[in-house]
Amino acid sequence: MTTEHPRPLPPTLEAVAAASGVSRSTVSRVVNGSTKVSPDVLERVTAAIAELHYVPNRVARSLANRQTLAIALVVPEETTRFFGDPYFASMVDGITRALEPSDYVLNLQFASPSGPSDKTLRYLLGGNVDGALVISHHSGNHFLASLGETLPVVFGGRPLNPEGQSYYVDVDNAAAAAKGTQFLIDQGRQRIATITGSPDMPAGIDREVGWRRAMEGAGLRADLVANGDFSMASGARCMRALLDRAPGLDAVFVASDLMATGAVSVLRERGRAIPTDVAVVGFDDSPAAIGGEVDLTTVFQPSVEMGEAMVAMLLALLRGESPEPVKIMPTRIVERESA
Repeated sequence: MTTEHPRPLPPTLEAVAAASGVSRSTVSRVVNGSTKVSPDVLERVTAAIAELHYVPNRVARSLANRQTLAIALVVPEETTRFFGDPYFASMVDGITRALEPSDYVLNLQFASPSGPSDKTLRYLLGGNVDGALVISHHSGNHFLASLGETLPVVFGGRPLNPEGQSYYVDVDNAAAAAKGTQFLIDQGRQRIATITGSPDMPAGIDREVGWRRAMEGAGLRADLVANGDFSMASGARCMRALLDRAPGLDAVFVASDLMATGAVSVLRERGRAIPTDVAVVGFDDSPAAIGGEVDLTTVFQPSVEMGEAMVAMLLALLRGESPEPVKIMPTRIVERESA
């Protein structure tokens, strides 16, 4: 026969008050960050909290502050793409790192690329979160573009057709893509194709604009375009189509590392030596850049730091501050064996 031992109850506000020799209301003021507490009392209460391993009651605090202390991370993508793309992993890494010191918890909300469901709408508008972070925004997400009129929202990437004031963190995708394409041009490549990202996403649109700008600036034909969707499978599909159309192409600028790994597999399948026959430049400098058959030369964007910057901007909005609405992060070329 076994004897079950009841789990010890967590320490209460009253226990901290007794251990530190102050009133319950004084402990509450310390927990809530009030400055109306003497340094001596603050030290005693802080020591008691540490000794007892007291954790403030989040529900009580949220009721007192009329806040949920929750932030929604809205991802308008299929779950398979979200969990299979290292770009998202880097962004979420930065977001969770930046939120860790705060009292906020993160709630992940998936939505269809064509628009959120009624359930998601009810959740976001029903007072369940204090703010939202949106990554991977599509042109069909008209509601998400106007969500900032209802609660504080920060986008990862420039939103298409924003309504009113939009806050976002991004890179200059057009300039970065032009830089990556120019890297190929400077190597003497003449027939440079591109595999674009989704044409309903700002990053997909802007990276094609940058490729085209560099090609036309160099007096080269900008006619070898295949539209991908940022997935590895689409990179392979587009590379096959480009080779069928222009077997003599000698370089390809690809709008993501994941698509570039798909393109590389097809180039090797078709017997093209990389970079001797065909040079490849990707975009992101994600783990996919060094996880495939050939280490990719790529355009680095600071995805982790972008996630951190999104959180910093949203927390400033939640504090009632007025941060700069747009933060553009730097990019650079990372040279490896593919180009």
